[in-house]
Amino acid sequence: MTDKPRIILDCDPGIDDAFAIVTAARWAEVVAITTVSGNVSLDKTTANALRLRSLIGSNFPVHAGAHEPLEAAPLSAGHVHGECGLGGLDLPHSPEKPDSSDAVEFLVETTRKEEGLHLVPIGPLTNIALALQVDPDLSKRVSSITFMGGSAGGLGNVTAAAEFNIYADPEAAQVVLHSGSPVTMIGLNLTHQVQVGTKETETCHSIDTPVGSAMAYLLDFYADFYRSHLGTDTGSMHDPCAVLAVTHPELFTFEKRYVTVEVKGQHTRGMTLVDERGAGSDSEPNCRVAYSINPEKAVSLIMQAVAEV
Repeated sequence: MTDKPRIILDCDPGIDDAFAIVTAARWAEVVAITTVSGNVSLDKTTANALRLRSLIGSNFPVHAGAHEPLEAAPLSAGHVHGECGLGGLDLPHSPEKPDSSDAVEFLVETTRKEEGLHLVPIGPLTNIALALQVDPDLSKRVSSITFMGGSAGGLGNVTAAAEFNIYADPEAAQVVLHSGSPVTMIGLNLTHQVQVGTKETETCHSIDTPVGSAMAYLLDFYADFYRSHLGTDTGSMHDPCAVLAVTHPELFTFEKRYVTVEVKGQHTRGMTLVDERGAGSDSEPNCRVAYSINPEKAVSLIMQAVAEV
């Protein structure tokens, strides 16, 4: 690759967010990170972003964002990612503070100064929705909004129908999907194809760098969760897939679909409803949906990032 895409990574670190940050630092030009409440509270996701920035030796700015969803109460996935969000990983706390506590203003002003940026939200979509509400024309200034969340086919991981990032703030997801932006959905139907396990943990250990050791620890923690809760020795590498969809789109197959979010359903709140009727649909597509990926190549690129960042 020669010209790396310039991205703003909106995240809630988060074990797989950590891998996404490493992947983005290697394969994209990270303009900034914005943080949001999601896997853990905003103070913890922001602290984790700063700690990970120090770990990889980068200097991109970090802007703290929304501490709660648009309408619902905050949700947490500490049972998956650990109380601090990084599984108890012993990283030094960064003495640095976030560059601002207003990620929404940063998103609006930065996209005004530079058109064509890629927004890559891999947590709840609250920051992106708020920015679009402040300035709807943001939708015309970005090259893409590529989010990890939802699923084609109604697969959920919080409920039978809903994936965590969308369930955490379905109203925000609805704003983003109907904003007129060039939106791409990287859902569970796609990310479950990218599995990591013992082989990748050993690879990270063999790298023998602070980054490699940290990522090996996170994979071990991740594996413990998957073994104890799901009875499997491998786990899905969700968030890096959204980064790779921007940096290596040739690995994916996409289809244009109409996608909306269920915000009222008693059993289906947070579900992404993907219209698969094709020519029989009367709904105009508003989203590019990812359906398949080259999993071996994707994992290889993530591991290469761990080794080289």
